[in-house]
Amino acid sequence: MKLIAPKAALAALAFGIAPVSMIALSAPAAAQVVPGIGIANPDAIVAASSAFQTAEQQRQTTYKAQIDQAEARRAAIAAQLDPLYTKLEADSQAASPNRQALQQQAAQIQQIEQSGQNEINRLLQPVAMSRAYVVEQISDQLNAAMDAAKAHRNITLVLSPGGVISADQAYNLNQDVVTELNRLIPSAQLVPPAGWMPRAQREAAAQQQAVQAQQPAPAPATTGR
Repeated sequence: MKLIAPKAALAALAFGIAPVSMIALSAPAAAQVVPGIGIANPDAIVAASSAFQTAEQQRQTTYKAQIDQAEARRAAIAAQLDPLYTKLEADSQAASPNRQALQQQAAQIQQIEQSGQNEINRLLQPVAMSRAYVVEQISDQLNAAMDAAKAHRNITLVLSPGGVISADQAYNLNQDVVTELNRLIPSAQLVPPAGWMPRAQREAAAQQQAVQAQQPAPAPATTGR
């Protein structure tokens, strides 16, 4: 006979399990699954969808020029940094290292790394915008896919994996949602339209415009006689 710890007993009460099941667990594992509960990871679901996977493959061709240019710059920056790292390591192992010189070398390396990363990010911005555009299209169908999966599995409560320490695989709702998502949006548009911005940026811009619209107009200037 296996006893349940007090915390587990409280959880069992919360899920409406009969008191006798809090004393002993003699039923098989399958019988212990609480009906109506599922666990879903929205980010993993979107990434596993057919639309996302197909777009990831297509993007390598559509944006090949930008990707190749970024990789070339990454290699060039690495070649520029390699001797600097070697010198910094050698100088730091000297019998009496010059701390000020080492700090200057480290600062130079950091500056090159940061500026190089910024340059690479600019080169890859079209790629990042494409991915954001695809993710937004898929995410727009996520609630409908989740509702369909819940109805199919008779789920009334969906938990996030971050709020669950451990659970039986029977609670996993991810694949059910992915199946519904693939039905709702089998593919996504890869290239965003001109001027498109991710939803967060659009909402921020709209909020800023709303704040500006609420500000009173400046009073007209008065002229003295």
